[in-house]
Amino acid sequence: MIDLRHYGHDDLSQIRQVLLDVHADIPEYHVGSEFDERFPWFVDHWGGQPEYRCVIGYDETEPVGFVYGAPATKGREWWRDTPYPEPKSSLTFAVSELMVRPKWRKSGVAEELHRALLEGRPEDLAVLLVDVTHPKVQERYESWGYKKAGERQPFADSPVYAVLVKELFERAAS
Repeated sequence: MIDLRHYGHDDLSQIRQVLLDVHADIPEYHVGSEFDERFPWFVDHWGGQPEYRCVIGYDETEPVGFVYGAPATKGREWWRDTPYPEPKSSLTFAVSELMVRPKWRKSGVAEELHRALLEGRPEDLAVLLVDVTHPKVQERYESWGYKKAGERQPFADSPVYAVLVKELFERAAS
């Protein structure tokens, strides 16, 4: 049983090294690209947002993975340049990172972390990016209710990503 622990913006200094250590244990992120080497900057960027949320899963005292994100700034939701249909609300939660250490993959931990992050969110939509060279990862997110809205390359040195959007029906129905 994985222990899920929730954190916010004020906890970043406490959890930052845990996030960096998990990232360091993910082999596919160490291919020598400058983009991947900027992961600490992304941790600080997202963690610096006041509404930042993070869930870290622990197996006893060992971190097995994490997920984090923050609400998109209303009116500046980067994903809206895709052909995805305009929803009733413009509130979006951006899921920035989801990482699970290899030993715990294919155990349901990723979905458990993801569900815990989005549970009870006030936004109507969640959005995330998946490297287009990882179709199995995209399929997994699609099995969780995401739909491809388009593709984008957010940085000149980043991969091209599939933009995936999910309606958070629990919120929209209430």
